[in-house]
Amino acid sequence: MKRRTFLQTTAAVPLLSAAGRRAWSQAPIKLGSIHDLSGLFDIYGKPMQDAVTLAVEEINAEGGLLGRPIEPVVYDTQSNMALYTQYAQQAALQDRVDVVHGGILSSSREAMRPALRRFNTLYFYNTQYEGGVCDRNVFCTGVTPAQSVEALIPYAMEQWGNKVYVLAADYNYGQIISDWVKYYVQENGGEIVSTDFFPLDVSDFGSTITRVQQAEPDFLVSALVGGAHLSFYRQWAAAGMKDRIPMASTTLGVGNEHVVLTPEEGNGILLAYNYSKQLDNPENQAFLAAWAERFGEDSVASVHELAVATYQGIKLWAEGVRLAGSAERMAVIEALETGISIQGPGGQITVDPKTHHCILDVHVLEVQDQELKVVKEFPQQFPRDTAAVCDLEANPDDNTQYEIEV
Repeated sequence: MKRRTFLQTTAAVPLLSAAGRRAWSQAPIKLGSIHDLSGLFDIYGKPMQDAVTLAVEEINAEGGLLGRPIEPVVYDTQSNMALYTQYAQQAALQDRVDVVHGGILSSSREAMRPALRRFNTLYFYNTQYEGGVCDRNVFCTGVTPAQSVEALIPYAMEQWGNKVYVLAADYNYGQIISDWVKYYVQENGGEIVSTDFFPLDVSDFGSTITRVQQAEPDFLVSALVGGAHLSFYRQWAAAGMKDRIPMASTTLGVGNEHVVLTPEEGNGILLAYNYSKQLDNPENQAFLAAWAERFGEDSVASVHELAVATYQGIKLWAEGVRLAGSAERMAVIEALETGISIQGPGGQITVDPKTHHCILDVHVLEVQDQELKVVKEFPQQFPRDTAAVCDLEANPDDNTQYEIEV
């Protein structure tokens, strides 16, 4: 193998801890990790890969699964959608992994999902997204709009008012999430004064800020995505708008963007996710301590929503393997479909058998001095958006990404 290919497919393979060093009696269970470790979206992908490393090392230190070690096979897609398709095929056909955990943007998921289904390779998508994936080969562990936006928008409207201006990334997530924002604003008696969409490489928002000023909304909702879009928050504050028109976001913070904003730029922005480092539960305390021990105290700052969803997704898959008594794809799927549940840093995670999505705790959070302060909790939120279009018990052969009408 060429050195570059070797590094892409074997980098960051965890060493076993002292407790886990043993003569394994069986072949390893291979876990494919396909993430953006470089490129435009590495702010999300690098901590997700660290979460893979930590979860796998912990499981191996406890004796592996079914007496077998987990062997991670790591691919760097370099934020290139074509490489997602290439590596999904390589993982399934050449490297013969037992499961894939990966993808960040919805477009990356859809680049991989058909190939992994075609080649019978189980797939976990551990990212918040717009909902609607209905595929028995896939488990989605991140929050959907009915879980996060349903909590965020009514709370923001109670604080600030009914006139809402929306800014969103111009791809399927941004387009669909903006529809959900509109739905919940109108359901709570409000109105959308305008919705603007932006390609992912846009970084100049001067004219946009002028339009928002002229519209005079009660608050702004941002569904902007990625490093280029982060410049909006800086330009918004520099224009003196942050203290005039408050803001909620469906995306800020999932990649720790609030940490690179100054308090003057970020304080007061409302969010709603499954996870915050401020959650006071034993699982979160143990997780953060383990992360600090493995990667260093300074690295704890890199922990974000998608990293925790990845960690929880791997632990959920592992529980499915234990229950199935096998790493074989259909055995694990059927085990997970019993409604399996674990406790993670973000709280209780339970698989909904009909949708293969997760029932999760959701927390409304406020950015305060580069931390996410919990201001309200919504326990065990059901993915009712996806449940409206997906029933894998009744239709196990469904293979659709539904665009849920709202």
